[in-house]
Amino acid sequence: MKNKAGTAADIGAAIRKKRKEDGLTLAEASALCGVGYRFLSDLENGKATAQLGKVLQVLKALGLDVYIGSREWPDE
Repeated sequence: MKNKAGTAADIGAAIRKKRKEDGLTLAEASALCGVGYRFLSDLENGKATAQLGKVLQVLKALGLDVYIGSREWPDE
């Protein structure tokens, strides 16, 4: 699964999709990722102020990678 993520909501949607594909409840996934239930719920719902370190922790635990690359201007 490769998706361009331009917003917190895009990242949250990708996390929710992966969690559901893996058959995990929010409670199970939050325990697996080492974060609170509320944090994961907020993250999946696109909370823009989520702590970056915890977001990366969740992505890693769920087996999702982050790639950063340059884009051509003007914005594609």
